[in-house]
Formats: sequence, structure tokens, C-alpha cells
Amino acid sequence: MKVLKVLLFLISVCISNAQTKKNIDHQSILWTRYYNQLLINNSWSIHTEFDNRVFLKPIEQNLYVFRIQGRYKFNDHLEAGIGYAYFSVSTQVPEQIFDFEIPENRGQQDITWKHEFGKLNLYQRFQLEQRFIHNANNVGLTDGTTFFWRFRYRLQTDYIIWRKKNHFLKAVINDEIMFNAGKNIIYNTFDQNRIYGALQVGFNDNLAIELGYLNSFQQRVNGLDYFNRNIIRLSIFHKINLKKTK
Repeated sequence: MKVLKVLLFLISVCISNAQTKKNIDHQSILWTRYYNQLLINNSWSIHTEFDNRVFLKPIEQNLYVFRIQGRYKFNDHLEAGIGYAYFSVSTQVPEQIFDFEIPENRGQQDITWKHEFGKLNLYQRFQLEQRFIHNANNVGLTDGTTFFWRFRYRLQTDYIIWRKKNHFLKAVINDEIMFNAGKNIIYNTFDQNRIYGALQVGFNDNLAIELGYLNSFQQRVNGLDYFNRNIIRLSIFHKINLKKTK
């Protein structure tokens, strides 16, 4: 019954968005990131991430991100994480350049479920975020922060196309939807939807590179303006296994 209510809510949001006149800003962005996994033992790990995002037309800095989180693996199918992220935003519109950056501090918690079907893996992730965005105007930073919650659900699958010993090639596909909540959210309860497809090459057990395309359709604060972002994402995944070095 709860699932039905959620589906009806999502459908109503999509219908209302479709009936509203949209002002859509199309953008092209390059995301590059380094993602490190420090494997402490069979249950615990520490994940860190450095992410840089740059507009391509025109070429301007969008933002950079630092994330760190601790993760606990309950079993082969279920794990959870808690962490912190810092964002430094230069601009969200490349035609508008400022001489200051807007910081955001973010807490995050998630639970991820995984199931294997031979060469196919299926993942579901539920993530909760607490976002503290520093207030600003067109001149500079102002006093105080704006706080709101964000709820994220991602459905992902990956498929091993080829494997030889510890080398592999796999395809990754996912779809993630996000919603905002809190007293400061008035018009943009729906935040965004992200659709992603990529190929990942594994060189050994500890190093992989992934290249993919992500489409992000995001509603802005006023509820009428939207970003439709075409994103090329290049990722480096690096594992450091302390279990083997001990």
C-alpha cells in the first residue's frame, strides 16, 4: 500500500510538471572524479571522493566536491554508509560569473541493497542528505545558511561484458530521482532526475576507469525554470586493501 501511494505521488508530480510551462536552460558539463576505497576489514571501509565539474559551452568552472564516508557491510547483499560532503560552487549558469564561491556543507546517510544474477548485478540505494548552503547574492556571501533535506533513490544495474582474470569490461546503467523537503522548500519539492550510462574498464583488482553520459533534469528554486544538463563523466576508481597488507 505504501509503494502504491509513493507511485501515485510520483505520477502526480510528473503530470503537474508536464502541465506547467517550463523555461529550460540546456547546458553541457564535464565531470571528472577520483574515488578511493580504503578497505579496512571484511566489514568496514572508508570512501573518499574528489569531484571537479566544468561547463563546456562556454568553458567555466561549475563546482568542486570533496566527500568522505564510513561504510559498514552487513553481508553480501546489504551495506550502509554515513558521511560528509563539502561543495564549493562557482556558478550554476556559465554566462553569470562571480568573483566568489558559495560553500555548502552536507551530511549524508544511505543504505544500499545488492543482488547478483550471474554476470548481472542489481543495486538499490536510498540516501538522505542534510544540506546547509551559505546565503549569497550577486555581490557576495551574506550572513546565515539555508537548510533543507533531500531524499534520493537510485536503481542501478551493471553487466560484465568481458572478464579475464582480474581484467574486465562492464556496462553500467542507473536512474536516480531526488526530492527536497523542509520549510525553505516552496516550489521545488521535485529536485531532479538523473539517467546515466557508462562503460567501466578494470585493469586489476584495485584500479578501474569509467566513462559515461549522464542526463540531469533539475527544477530550480522558483519552480518554473529547469536545467537540462548533458554531462560527460570520467571516473577513476582506486582501492587500497589493508586486509592484504597486514
